[in-house]
Amino acid sequence: MTLREAPVGSTVKVVKIHGTDKLKRRIMDMGITKGTEIYVRKVAPLGDPIEVTVRGFELSLRKDEAENIETA
Repeated sequence: MTLREAPVGSTVKVVKIHGTDKLKRRIMDMGITKGTEIYVRKVAPLGDPIEVTVRGFELSLRKDEAENIETA
């Protein structure tokens, strides 16, 4: 399952980050690394962006970014 598919209100754990090196680095610079727990707070009405809580701070991710984050 990817972060994009995670239901609102759930907490998921990052298993792997996919994508180009540039995209992986951008995601990791936001604090999203393997093993990190992410709480899905809300999703915009049209599905983009997704608002999550990571390491105690709030973050908004685009759908295409969230699709590259594999979760369990």
